[in-house]
Amino acid sequence: MALNLAPKFAQKIFEGEGGTYYRWSSAEYELLKEAKVGGGRLVLQPRGFALPHYADSNKIGYVLQGSCGVVGIVSPKASQEVVLRLKKGDIIPVPSGAVSWWYNDGDSELIIVFLGETSKAYVPGEFTYFLLTGTQGILGGFSTEFNSRAYDINNEEAKKLARSQSGVLIIKLPEGHKMPHPCKNSTDKLVFNIDAALPDIHVQNAGLLTALTAKKFPFLGEVGLSATLVKLDANAMSSPMYAADSSVQVIYVAKGSGRIQVVGINGERALDTKVKAGHLLVVPRFFVASAIADGEGLEYFSLITATEPVFGEFTGKTSVWGALSPHVLQASLNVAPEFEQLFRAKIKKSTILVPPQN
Repeated sequence: MALNLAPKFAQKIFEGEGGTYYRWSSAEYELLKEAKVGGGRLVLQPRGFALPHYADSNKIGYVLQGSCGVVGIVSPKASQEVVLRLKKGDIIPVPSGAVSWWYNDGDSELIIVFLGETSKAYVPGEFTYFLLTGTQGILGGFSTEFNSRAYDINNEEAKKLARSQSGVLIIKLPEGHKMPHPCKNSTDKLVFNIDAALPDIHVQNAGLLTALTAKKFPFLGEVGLSATLVKLDANAMSSPMYAADSSVQVIYVAKGSGRIQVVGINGERALDTKVKAGHLLVVPRFFVASAIADGEGLEYFSLITATEPVFGEFTGKTSVWGALSPHVLQASLNVAPEFEQLFRAKIKKSTILVPPQN
């Protein structure tokens, strides 16, 4: 089974004065469709406003840049919106069907990448958005008669309701327009800053790995997803690992560059390529992935399609090699006892993140 794992850049699908939206197309990157995952990237200019909408997929937003982002979320059963402050490093889950709007209250670009699962999406491998207002909004889709009766207003008022907003997807609000203030208590519960979190693994001269699951951030359970952030120092390595629970990994390269190898069915190297900031790639179920950073380092954010993923490791204290009995390992590798002992000793001293070679 041949799978094209080559990483892709997002395609621009909308650009306006208020900002730009990019997405990864499942037509161009068919593995998104096969793995039932998707991705998009939102860039908001100062005073840029992404109109209220909902989507057909559960996803996670990760703030790549900016310190003055604001998001409003209305859950299907909620009576009012929750307004949250966003800054670089923040992760915010967005359940399918939840209405959200996004605003840049700062003086520089706000950039957010969205990764999610698309098992119930209209277009496999992509997010479909339903706008409430604007020229592509739900309000404008209904006739004047239906809107006037639904909201108990006259025909002129119904036309004004549906047609006043002439923008599409992202607009720029006029200077001085007031927006709701974020609620700190809600932000603390519904937003998690993975950049500031204590890493699960930190190896000197190699880097750090921070895993985020529903156990650490309960709101993640609402979307059935989890995430990891890996920051590799110059020329450091992330050792081979695989998702042992059949989940899929979607990797977005946030910074730097490096080389990634993925090995799959029948021991075939399914991918061996250079990656750089902006690339997105998918690691299929049970495939094993490993990365080595270039001289500038490598930082990547991963979505995993499970709330509490289980990973199989080939290095470190929990390595599968170390768990196998000596006689089984010797027979499997077809090596002498002395080499098996050497290999086992090296495995015990190894780490998931590996510093550069001297």
